[in-house]
Amino acid sequence: WSGSEKAPFRDPCSLPVPDLKQTLDTYLRCVKLLVPEAQFQKTKTIVDKFAKPGGVGEILQKKLLERREKTENWVYDYWLEDMYLNNRLALPVNSSPVLVFPKQSFRSREDSLRFAAHLILGVMEYKALLDARSLPPDYARGQQGGTELCMEQYYRLFTSYRRPGLKQDSLITQSSAGANKTQDPGHIIVACKNQFFALNLMEKSRRLNESDVLSQLLKISKMAENAEERLPPIGLLTSDGRTEWAQARDALLKDPVNRESLGVIEQCVCVVCLDEPTGVQPTDSNRALLMLHGGGHDQNGANRWYDKSMQFVVGADGVCGVVCEHSPFEGIVLVQCTEYLLKYMTGSPSKLSRGSSVTELPAPRRLPWKCSPQVQGMLASSAENLHRLVKNLDMEVFTFRAYGKEFIKKQKMSPDAYAQVALQLAFYRCNGRMVSTYESAATRRFREGRVDNIRSATPEALDFVKAMTDERASTQDSEKMERLKKAIDAQTDYTKMAITGMGIDNHLLGLREIAKELKMDTPDVFTDETYQLGHQFILSTSQVPTTVDMFCCYGPVVPNGYGACYNPQAEHILFCVSSFRECTATSSLVLVKALEQALMDMKDLCNKCHTGSREKGAAKPATPRK
Repeated sequence: WSGSEKAPFRDPCSLPVPDLKQTLDTYLRCVKLLVPEAQFQKTKTIVDKFAKPGGVGEILQKKLLERREKTENWVYDYWLEDMYLNNRLALPVNSSPVLVFPKQSFRSREDSLRFAAHLILGVMEYKALLDARSLPPDYARGQQGGTELCMEQYYRLFTSYRRPGLKQDSLITQSSAGANKTQDPGHIIVACKNQFFALNLMEKSRRLNESDVLSQLLKISKMAENAEERLPPIGLLTSDGRTEWAQARDALLKDPVNRESLGVIEQCVCVVCLDEPTGVQPTDSNRALLMLHGGGHDQNGANRWYDKSMQFVVGADGVCGVVCEHSPFEGIVLVQCTEYLLKYMTGSPSKLSRGSSVTELPAPRRLPWKCSPQVQGMLASSAENLHRLVKNLDMEVFTFRAYGKEFIKKQKMSPDAYAQVALQLAFYRCNGRMVSTYESAATRRFREGRVDNIRSATPEALDFVKAMTDERASTQDSEKMERLKKAIDAQTDYTKMAITGMGIDNHLLGLREIAKELKMDTPDVFTDETYQLGHQFILSTSQVPTTVDMFCCYGPVVPNGYGACYNPQAEHILFCVSSFRECTATSSLVLVKALEQALMDMKDLCNKCHTGSREKGAAKPATPRK
């Protein structure tokens, strides 16, 4: 990938456009192991034609270089539309990742409301830092560490809203209050028993303190109890497919009452969902499922508003977490914000003084809805669709305790690359083949940078997994070890490529979109079945490390795929593996078992091959089993 150094670019903060030949060569290398040889040869012919001097590829590359000169980030809009806004699938499970907090032990309903009030105070404090633009900058860690990263995603945490559209959604971002504006903290939406309430964080030009917020939450809880005043569960509509929700929203907008309620929700800082107890055993896997979809319309699935970027869930039974609408920011930004909030809650004692003002506060406002028979029908359909999604999702949260990243680092290997190779081995053992794999790589070194894809299904990984699964056992351990190192190196190199703006996926997307803008016929490269297959990500993976006790998970991105999120800690690795029950070819439990086996086999291999180089008696696992 060193060919990229030839291309001078405007300034180090602007995303580079990779060299065309380099991208096409890498593309062929990535897809070769996914398709039969005859199909690959056909693809190679198509790519060679696209790449020839004076050909279509060169024309599009030249246009991309021109676009780079005129935009903050040449791929950002293309990527946002392709990844999110054009996607018509429902947000829960398919798009919105969640963070699951440690199980809380609330003794009473009021206990859970105290937790929510404390959390809301943390949100106000964090938002004040954002509004004043005084968040310290992030720096790259790990690969190519030390570089200052673009912070724009943070400023969208509490200011963004994803509005559904019939063909394409729009991401709306209010401008965050600058230092010169009066710092009105705004309002939050509290969802309780499928009703929505607007809670102002400032009353009579005074910011609410924690006692005030708790008093308001108690009022909301009481108001929501009143069955006569209960309105239809409009939040369900936001859990449906994006086109269906856009149609329902158009129907709602015909009434000015609904127009105003929708406006209040779109402008809020965040949503706080006060959930009812579900009676479900609060295992890691069950808590993950409840965060992802609320358990369906008969549990807490309607007590949500999925278009809002940040939804904090506080369950009366201690099941808590955050659901995030993914289009404005990446998982790492969500984690940083949430870790701040959880540390705020443990570090700053709850300040519940009985303030004199508490009784004078006006009650929070229940948002009214007018429901035509048409909207009622749409609600019934949304409930049915959510029910289907809930029944379909198969989730396994698994903590591998035999070792963690300390052991991997002692092998002089990257824990992330190691986990990716283990995933390739596990999948190959179950299916006898490699598949297109997505691992997100942050491009925040560049202005407005989001992510590119690390293609983890490498030829080197295939060589390693073949050696490990060779029935004839003809491969020596030393040869297996050599192949493991090569697979780790290839993964590490591709990671460097992606985070330095040299990945192939964004580049190919840019070329495809430029051709559309020029009203050209879609080049054969993009209509080729190999390209389609290469973009069906059967394994959708990402590393989301945390420093506090919580974990991230999400659903698969294709019907026959897996979502695999992992969180490497010093002495253990947490994996969240999801799949769909309707697909007979996938099973989260089967993949988890294969993953455990792969990690044990890789450890044994490392230990066998390093015994010679250690002192006597040191061939034990690097970390004891817990």
